[in-house]
Amino acid sequence: MPLHQYAYFALFSRHMSADAMTSHLGIAPDERAVRGSRTTEPAVIPVDHAWMVVCRDPGLRVDAQITHIVDRLRPHTNRIADLSRHLAGTGGGAVLNVVRYFNDPDQARPGAADTPNLFGWHLDRGLLDFLHAAGAELGVDEYDMTEAEDDG
Repeated sequence: MPLHQYAYFALFSRHMSADAMTSHLGIAPDERAVRGSRTTEPAVIPVDHAWMVVCRDPGLRVDAQITHIVDRLRPHTNRIADLSRHLAGTGGGAVLNVVRYFNDPDQARPGAADTPNLFGWHLDRGLLDFLHAAGAELGVDEYDMTEAEDDG
């Protein structure tokens, strides 16, 4: 079953821009979203500003992707926690999100016997401690990309 997955840690707010978050943290994000920004494809308008550290490395289990993210953020835990608490007071906050697409037709089927099993994952105590300290939630989005059979 072809699988495409990635993980990201985000601080989000309807009021504070990603640039302001960067100034507060002293850390540049990998990606950012601007609330109400206009795009042509896809026509999605973010409801929040977002500051994101992302791992899209293919072939890694989700827990390894999360470890890469948290290892980068851990030295800045106190500043992240302070900003997360501030954002939570205004309807924002922090989240670690996992996004997985099963049966993704754009992903090649693994052929090698040493291909890692990407389906199972766990968060160890150190990762949970970071999420707790940062005041972050955990979100998991999973999508079945199997095309529906035509009954007609």
